[in-house]
Amino acid sequence: MDPVRRRRRTRLWSGAVTAALALSLTAVGQASAADVNNAKNAGFESGLSGWTCSANSGTAVSSPVHAGAGALKATPAGQDNARCSQTVAVKPNATYTLSAWVQGGYAYLGASGTGTTDVSTWTPDSASWKQLTTTFTTGASTTSVSVYLHGWYGQAAYLADDVSVYGPDGGGGGDPAPTVPAAPGGLAVSGTTSSSVSLAWNAVSGATGYNVYRNGSKVTAVSGTSATVTGLAASTAYSFQVTATNAAGESAKSATVTGTTTSSGNPGGGGTLPKHAVTGYWQNFNNGATVQKISDVPAQYDIIAVAFADATTTPGAVSFTLDSAGLGGYTVDQFKADVKAKQAAGKKVIVSVGGQNGTVSVSDPTSAANFANSVYSVMQTYGFDGVDIDLENGINPTYMTQALRSLAAKAGPSLILTMAPQTIDMQSTSAGYFQTALNVKDILTVVNMQYYNSGSMLGCDGKVYSQGTVDFLTALACIQLEGGLAPSQVGLGLPASTRGAGSGYVSPTVVNNALDCLTKLTNCGSFKPSRTYPDLRGAMTWSTNWDATAGNAWSNAVGPHVHALP
Repeated sequence: MDPVRRRRRTRLWSGAVTAALALSLTAVGQASAADVNNAKNAGFESGLSGWTCSANSGTAVSSPVHAGAGALKATPAGQDNARCSQTVAVKPNATYTLSAWVQGGYAYLGASGTGTTDVSTWTPDSASWKQLTTTFTTGASTTSVSVYLHGWYGQAAYLADDVSVYGPDGGGGGDPAPTVPAAPGGLAVSGTTSSSVSLAWNAVSGATGYNVYRNGSKVTAVSGTSATVTGLAASTAYSFQVTATNAAGESAKSATVTGTTTSSGNPGGGGTLPKHAVTGYWQNFNNGATVQKISDVPAQYDIIAVAFADATTTPGAVSFTLDSAGLGGYTVDQFKADVKAKQAAGKKVIVSVGGQNGTVSVSDPTSAANFANSVYSVMQTYGFDGVDIDLENGINPTYMTQALRSLAAKAGPSLILTMAPQTIDMQSTSAGYFQTALNVKDILTVVNMQYYNSGSMLGCDGKVYSQGTVDFLTALACIQLEGGLAPSQVGLGLPASTRGAGSGYVSPTVVNNALDCLTKLTNCGSFKPSRTYPDLRGAMTWSTNWDATAGNAWSNAVGPHVHALP
């Protein structure tokens, strides 16, 4: 084995992207009923009338649209960010709420020339319509501002619709004020776990948000057309309704649907896996870390991920070969016996597919079948309990989902299925990794995202956080926790020592503080979640070998803390 090949990737982002990430969302309130929309052709019903787009990057389209018959589609180029803008008449010394619905690639919304502080907000790629909202206050002599949308250089096209600049009438003859929207239709249950019910409904024309009601009481407000209601009791039926909202008010309630939570227990079918678990990667190679046998792995580890299975010449297929020579003569028979001994002690031993340079590609039905068949064969040969997906060079959610479901059908309900995406892979539910995790949520054990080798990233509050802090761990975990995964399917992945990754190492104390913040709202940094997630699965480290090199300092501190969580 090439010891360099097996290092986790140091992935730092360019200055351009880092600069883009420096934008943050601004909390806003709802405009008063007396306000008007000062933007003209806000829904692009009249093509691009009133709008100017750089480098002819914009066009009016009839599909997809958020509401009405038109929307803007703007396509950035390598040297152009597809900026589309409009000059809007405003009153001096007045406060305005700026919003727009966007979809597609990176999308930015802002206002300049306000006479005070110019504002902007943004979102990464979004597969469904998402509302961007911010506010600005005009200066003492400001009578017009420039409102703009743009994408990001060389990235995918973005769509925009229903732009609004609500506030005092600036006299420019903007679009009419909104009316109370109609009640949403199509409300349906899209998924359940033992503690949550996921809902989806149809978009309502003119709506800027939606309220979700459980058993008659409002439980959450969202901007999109889906929501997951959490904190529910297992094996219990709940009724749900949804209303649509905008500046004019709230609609009547939708028809009622009933969702019943599943029975309690691990949603991934992990058998005797404890409620809170510690995962550690075991290196099947020698890269300078302590060489171990499986029997050497400390008892604090509940899941041992053997790294890595390799691609074969057959598309999608993998194989595993013990590096006996690199591991000091560790034989296959000894390895198999040690795996059985760990399982007898209540531990799970799985095989990890991929790594930094893993070249496994599952991109069609044939390679999906090859993946499932080969992984199952490896599991049978060595006695593994399941598989870990650690593909760092892209993932096709359609065919990886197909492969994992085929594998689950072969392995049965005791299959342990884990994932180790990079931070960028879990920034948006439209990303391939995140989509895959949601697609297999009913058989998924845990996602242990790698909170390292990643630079700065967005948290669930839209603010940018730098790796190596409690806030980085908690605000990024919040994206998964509020994006559809059950808390029991979310773990924090960190290096066991400074030598275990190129960047992002934090002390075990920081890991434990993040776990406390997410499960108990204690020991938080500047970011504090809106609620607790007591079912959070736990933590992961790369690797048990680097942990051993550092005297097992990571597992000795984090292991007992994880197992003592509520």
